[in-house]
Amino acid sequence: MLSDRTKLHVLDKVSLNILRGEVLGIAGESGSGKSTLLKAIYRFPDPSLIVNNGKIVLIRNETNNDEIILSLMSHEKLRREVWWKKISMIPQNAQNTFNPIMRIQDHFFEVYESAKGVEVKRDKYKVLEEIRMYIESLKLPVEILQAFPHQLSGGMKQRVVIALASIFKPSLILADEPTSALDVVNQKIALKMLKDIKENLGNTLVIVTHDLGILGSLSERLAVMYAGKIVEIAPTSNIMKNPLHPYSNALMESIPRIGDRRVRKGLVGNPPSLRNPPPGCRFHPRCPLAMEICRYESPPLVEVESNRWAACWLHIKR
Repeated sequence: MLSDRTKLHVLDKVSLNILRGEVLGIAGESGSGKSTLLKAIYRFPDPSLIVNNGKIVLIRNETNNDEIILSLMSHEKLRREVWWKKISMIPQNAQNTFNPIMRIQDHFFEVYESAKGVEVKRDKYKVLEEIRMYIESLKLPVEILQAFPHQLSGGMKQRVVIALASIFKPSLILADEPTSALDVVNQKIALKMLKDIKENLGNTLVIVTHDLGILGSLSERLAVMYAGKIVEIAPTSNIMKNPLHPYSNALMESIPRIGDRRVRKGLVGNPPSLRNPPPGCRFHPRCPLAMEICRYESPPLVEVESNRWAACWLHIKR
């Protein structure tokens, strides 16, 4: 990746298969590369983000090998054929993505024009009726369409963003911290809305959040990231109960549990700078179980058990 005019490899040898119809959670500390991974998958239109190696592939039909190589498509082609219709993204701090001088219905009109390549004004009333029907199906008041963003609460704006991202029934929705800056009540409402949309459409949801409780209750599989690498992938329940990677274990140990009075110990130190990451396993300077090999050789991500992958020398036969 490129950042601040200096070449910076934010993601390093990340390999991830997202299964059709699943809810995949991505966990990790700030700066681990979670949001960058979502932007890379979506091909977010940021000139500083460049895929140097590898492929990003959307498989539409496995039986006839019908696939779209997103990493080779121009942003203009992505806008015409992929964004909104096949893949949608709920960006971090989504509430701040609204144009303050546009009504909510005009934001929906923009999405229609971008996704369908037509001018809404030619058939404005028909489009508006479609939008109203979708808004009502999500149990949102249709009156919000005439409102300006500043007239809506933070929770309502977040629900509008979710509605915008799902109106064309994309097969994949990428949600980056969809409950940030929301109170507990609105978090629950937003998450239920995402879950209901996922169940109704049968699509795939990838969710990034710092809240491990949310990932534990919503996701089916969990990918744990550290310093630009995926260190563990497994069914969420397995990682929650018995994490294989020491970093995953540290994350799970940070979750408070009712009746557990043990003294919690945080990790020593900070995540490494991606400008100059340590050799070997990037977690070894903070790992209580680090061995000599961890200091000079990076562990590959391997299948340790059925459907459980980890990048740790503790679980790799040598």
